[in-house]
Amino acid sequence: MQKSTPPIAWVILMGLALTWGSSFILMKQALHTFSGIQIASFRLLAAGAFFVPILLTQVNNLPTAKQWFWGFVCGMVGSFIPAYLFSFAVMHMNSSLVGILNAFTPLFVLIIGFLFFKQKMTSRQVIGLALGLIGCILITLSGNKGAITFNYYSLLVILATVLYGINPHLLKTYLSDLKPFILTGITFVTVAPLAAAFLFQTDFVHRFEEAHAGWSFAAAVTLGLVGSGIAMIFYNQLLQLTGPVFVSSVTYLMPIIAVAWGVIDHEQIQAQHFVGMAIILFGVYLVNSTPKIKSV
Repeated sequence: MQKSTPPIAWVILMGLALTWGSSFILMKQALHTFSGIQIASFRLLAAGAFFVPILLTQVNNLPTAKQWFWGFVCGMVGSFIPAYLFSFAVMHMNSSLVGILNAFTPLFVLIIGFLFFKQKMTSRQVIGLALGLIGCILITLSGNKGAITFNYYSLLVILATVLYGINPHLLKTYLSDLKPFILTGITFVTVAPLAAAFLFQTDFVHRFEEAHAGWSFAAAVTLGLVGSGIAMIFYNQLLQLTGPVFVSSVTYLMPIIAVAWGVIDHEQIQAQHFVGMAIILFGVYLVNSTPKIKSV
């Protein structure tokens, strides 16, 4: 029999949707001064710095060497690589469209679970996957003023959602016995040195001399502290309370938040973008609304 979802899980889900749905407009604000590499690096370094003192207070409960390894793997798959992919994508796409395409994540969670983690898939979920793909194609082929053109940078977002689809399965399989704040901490602390290496290859110091550098830097750091650090603690807690598919459902609400910010920021959003978003979200609904099948 399928367990009911605890009320706190829905509260966390809503908070994550609001936080992560706002992350795309924060990337856009940070881009007024800094490059995509710099924004992603600031984000990861801020999150890593946030967790260092937390882990130092837990020296007697630190993970095993094997758990540190999987923490690094999950840090790369679930945070490091996607952070750079999204930052580059927002440089060439409306932040609202990036937020819409991020809704593809639950579909990849299902696909990865079916292919590699022995999760079952129903015909209804297959239909949901097909609809999600149609909606994704519609958005990637939508240019300005209704013109049909392929936006290659949308592939960066899709690749990020593939990685997001892999990450919850890895976390659930290899790190589910860790406390959420320790689990989150090791995923960021292990990748932060790489982010620092990337950052110090750039001209970020000179960019602080620009007029709006303070605001852009604040946006990037907020992405790291709130959007990555604190939010990921709750994400991992939610994953332990529920499961990969429910957790990925945060993307139901994220596109709505992202589009709302886009409208406020006067981004150009076409009718076909809304149609694509509706198709994707309906596909995600079909994927997630299917009752679990009892094991034989």
